This record gives sequence, structure tokens and C-alpha cells, in this order.
Amino acid sequence: MSNCSSPGWTLATDSSSSVLPTPPAFRVRGVNKDFGGQRVLADISFTIAAGERVAIIGPSGAGKTTLFRLLCAVLQPDGGSVEVFGQDCTGLHGRRLRRLRREIGVLYQSDNLIPQLRVVHNVLMGKLGRWSLPRALLSLLWPQDLPTARAALARVELADRLWAMPGELSGGQQQRVALARLLVQQPKIMLADEPVSQLDIRLGREIIELLASIATSLGNTLLVNLHTLELLQGHFQRLLALKDGRLFWQGPPAALSHDLLRELYGTEYQSLHLEEGRKGENIAEPAGGVGAADQMEAVAGPHQVPAAAGVEQTVN
Repeated sequence: MSNCSSPGWTLATDSSSSVLPTPPAFRVRGVNKDFGGQRVLADISFTIAAGERVAIIGPSGAGKTTLFRLLCAVLQPDGGSVEVFGQDCTGLHGRRLRRLRREIGVLYQSDNLIPQLRVVHNVLMGKLGRWSLPRALLSLLWPQDLPTARAALARVELADRLWAMPGELSGGQQQRVALARLLVQQPKIMLADEPVSQLDIRLGREIIELLASIATSLGNTLLVNLHTLELLQGHFQRLLALKDGRLFWQGPPAALSHDLLRELYGTEYQSLHLEEGRKGENIAEPAGGVGAADQMEAVAGPHQVPAAAGVEQTVN
């Protein structure tokens, strides 16, 4: 049974008072994107509620990174619209675009830090969207908000690396510094594009756990482009699956099965190195767990799954 309530809506208990609804973090409607005459994204539509934690999965070349660049307003769609908290991003420029980007923090898979600057300066880069140019330049000579930088590094367990150079840090520590920068930026939305692709599974799990913990504690919306499916467990409320530039499937992690993944990843499925369980066994649960996928078979073509509140249930 679908839930007809809209995401982020708060109903007033007093009929005499009026409470405005919170718009969704993202509303994507019929988005197309072309590069060099080739369609990379086709008719993408979905809604993500404010505060929701969502992972985006799919094979190489599915369009995941292009979608992320559209969501953070680095690219403009060639068709359709992308709304962020109810504001259409199409055609935004100048001050309005900068104001929008302040609300979206991005964590990339690599090159998150400026190697010539100490950790403290890299962390305080999160303030650039709110500082004046003179203050930003002065901060390069002497950090302008040391207490904030220290607190952010302490949150990611790197309080003792304030004055270190990025080259002195491991890959996992560098990603933690990038997370500290996001904390300083104080965005309402956190986008992470393959943030653990260059880390081993143990460090990757630590980064994903930290991302989810920060998003939950701050009430932020979190979207993670993730290839390592073992890291889905327990951190995300919903999955979006892309294939050939289209939205192939969406639903809760409990509905993710081996059959669905075979259809989604095709020849890449074997490279996922997932332990085969019984037919339909849930991927995002510990071994032996029973998920909703045991009652649900993946079928060719459009997929239907129980959707989160306010989410379209049929994916075309």
C-alpha cells in the first residue's frame, strides 16, 4: 500500500494555525542531458525528501556522475527541470547560483584537498561561500576561524592534524578532512560522488558510517553515488538505480536482490563479488537475514517497489 503523505510535510494540530510544508530537497522532472549529440540521461524523474539518505547505484557509464553534476548545479539539463528546495535551478547564475551552491556540499572520490595548503586552510575552505573576498584572502595568511576548524576536525577524529599537510595524511584521513570541510560549510544537502572508490573496504565503511552519522545528526539530506554495494547496509533509506542513462529501479535496500542486480549490472555483475545467497535474498542485510526481497521478484522492464512517502512508485 502506498503512503499518500508528502515528504517533509508537517500538519498543524491546531486548525487555526497554518504551517507551511517543507519542500523536497530535490524534485527532478523529465531531465535529459546530451553530450556531443549522445543522450547521457533520458527522462529522469524522482523526488528526494529533505533529510532523506539515498544511495545511487548502477553500472559504469550509467550516468550517475552526470546526474550528480546536475543536482549540484554544475551542469544544466537539456530538457526537464531540477528543483532544489522548491527553486528551479535552470538558468540560475551569479549571486543566486552561488547562494544555491552554498547549501550543497560535495565530496568527490579524489582531489578533495589543495595539496599546497595545510589541513586547517583546506577545512576553512568551507567558509568561502560566506566570507568576503578580503577575509578569504586574509585567512590564507592566518586562519580566520580556528575554533570552527578544530571542532570540525575533532568531529572526524583528526583534531591533532590541524597543521598537517595533505601529503602527510593517508587516503582515509584526507577524506575525513574533506568531511570536516563539509561540516564547516554547513550545507543542507551533502552529495558524495564515489567517495570510497580509492579506499579499502574497512576505510570505506568508516567513511560511509561517518557520512551517514553526520547527515543524521544535522538533519541533512544525503546522496551517495556508491559502487561498493556491501556498504549499503544500515545507512540508506532508499536506493536509486541507473542503467543506460535511465532510472531503472528505486526502492528500499531491503528489496535489493541478486536477480535485480544481475539485470541492472549485466556483465559487470561478476565483478561485484557478492556472495550468492538463496534466490531473492536481500543484499543489504547481514548473511542469514530475511528481507522484503524474499517476497519480491525482479522483472524485466519497469520496476515497482513500495516507495517512501511522496515518491513515485512506478519507474519508467
